[in-house]
Amino acid sequence: MIFNSWEFALFFPLVTVLYFVLPHKFRWMLLLLASCLFYMTFIPVYILILLFTIVVDYFAGIFIEKSEGHRRKVFLTASIIVNVGALVFFKYFNFINGNMLELARLVHWNYPIGALNIILPIGLSFHTFQAMSYTIEVYRGKQKAEKHFGLYSLYVMFYPQLVAGPIERPQNLIHQFKEKHEFDYTNVTEGLKLMAWGLFKKVVIADRLAVVVNRVYRNPEIYPGLPTLIATIFFAFQIYCDFSGYSDIAIGAARVMGFKLMLNFKRPYFSKSISEFWKRWHISLSSWFRDYLYIPLGGSRVSKWRWQYNLLIVFLLSGLWHGANWTFVIWGALNGIYLIASVWTENARAKLVELSGLSKYPETHKLIKMLITFCLVCFAWIFFRANSLKDALFISGHLFNGFTNIFNLSRLKTTLPVDNLAAMNCFAAIFAILAIEYIAQRHSTAVRALFKKSAFLRWGSYYALIAGIMLFGLFNRSQFIYFQF
Repeated sequence: MIFNSWEFALFFPLVTVLYFVLPHKFRWMLLLLASCLFYMTFIPVYILILLFTIVVDYFAGIFIEKSEGHRRKVFLTASIIVNVGALVFFKYFNFINGNMLELARLVHWNYPIGALNIILPIGLSFHTFQAMSYTIEVYRGKQKAEKHFGLYSLYVMFYPQLVAGPIERPQNLIHQFKEKHEFDYTNVTEGLKLMAWGLFKKVVIADRLAVVVNRVYRNPEIYPGLPTLIATIFFAFQIYCDFSGYSDIAIGAARVMGFKLMLNFKRPYFSKSISEFWKRWHISLSSWFRDYLYIPLGGSRVSKWRWQYNLLIVFLLSGLWHGANWTFVIWGALNGIYLIASVWTENARAKLVELSGLSKYPETHKLIKMLITFCLVCFAWIFFRANSLKDALFISGHLFNGFTNIFNLSRLKTTLPVDNLAAMNCFAAIFAILAIEYIAQRHSTAVRALFKKSAFLRWGSYYALIAGIMLFGLFNRSQFIYFQF
C-alpha cells in the first residue's frame, strides 16, 4: 500500500476513526494490526523477516539491560549481526557476489556461486536502522528495555514511517504509544494539512518531473547536454519532493492521531554549504550516522587526517546504505570529498571573497553560495540516479555538450522528451516549490500571523492545494523513490 493510492485513502481514515473510538488499552493492538496489514500489501511473506528481527532485538534489549560487563556487549553484538546480516543477505549478496564474479573472470578463476533470485524487502534499510538504534540506546543506558512485546513491535512497525522513515529513536517514540491521545482538533487539522502538502509534492511535482527524468536517464546517449542537464536539475527536485513528500505524509498521519515524529527535511536547497545541506537533508539518517558511527569513530575530536578518514567512511557507508551499486558508493564519496575540500579551501575562499568585494554584499554572497552548493549536489545526484556506472560517467562527461537551444524556449519540444506544455508545467512546479519554501524560510512568522487573522486566505490556500492535487496530480500509483532502499 502506498500513500498516493485509493487504498490508503480508505485505510487511513478507517484506522484513525477506530483509533479514537477504541479504549486506550486496545489502541496499540489496532496500530500493530494495521501496520502488519499495511506492510503485507507489498509481499506478505516478508513480514516474517521483520518478525524474526523483532524477536531477536526484543530479547537482546532485555538481556543487555539485565547483564553486566562483557556480556552486555555480546548481546548487543549479536543483535547487530542479526540485523546487519539480514540486510546484507537481501540487499548486498548479489552485489558482492557479482563483484567477486568479475574479479574471478579477471584472474581466470572458476567462481561457482551464482546470483540469488531474491527481492529486497521494502523499507528493510529503514527498519533495520531503527531497530539497531533501540538496542544501542539500551546498551548506552539511555533507554529502558521495553518489556511489552507488542509495544516494541509497534515501535519497529508503526505504519506511517515503516517503509521510508523518518528513522525514529526509541526515546522519542516508544513512550508515545503508552500515552493516551485524545482527539485534538489542532493535531488533526495540522496533520491533514501536512499530508495534503506532502501529497501535492509527490503527485503534482515529483511525478511530473519523473516523466522527463526517466526518459532522459533511460537512454542518456541519445540526448545532447542541455536536456541531460535539465533532467538532472529536475531529478534534484523530483527526489526532494518525492522523499520529503513521503515524510510530510508520514509525519502528518502520525500527528492526526497525536504522535510526533521527528523533522526529516528543512528546505535543503537553500543551504549555503554541503555541511549545511546534510543538516537539512534526510535529517533522521544523517543524525543516525553521526550518533552511531561518526562520533564512535572519534568524530572531529581526532587528528585532521583521522577526521577526514572518519568523514569519508561515514559517507561511503551512507552511499552503500542507499543501494547495492557502485553509483551509490561514488555518490556518497563525492559528498564526503565535498566536505573535506570545503575545509581545505576555507582560507582561500575567504580571501577570494574579500578580494572580489563580495563581503560588502552579503545577500549576493549567500545566493552565490547557495547556487554553488546546489550545483555540487546536482552533480552528485547524477551518480545517484543513473542506471549504471557507465551511464553516470557518460552523463557527467557530456553534460555541457550541444547547448544550441539554451535560450530558445520555443524549441523545448525538440530538446526535452515531452511537449512544450508538459515542460512548462515542470518549470512552473519547480518555481512554485522554491517560492513557497523561500517565503516559509524568510517570512514564516509573518505568514503564520497573517493566516491566523485571515480566514479567507487560510481556507483559500487549502482549496487551492486540493484543487492543484485533483487537477494537476498524476495518480499513476508510482512508488516513492526511497521504497527501494
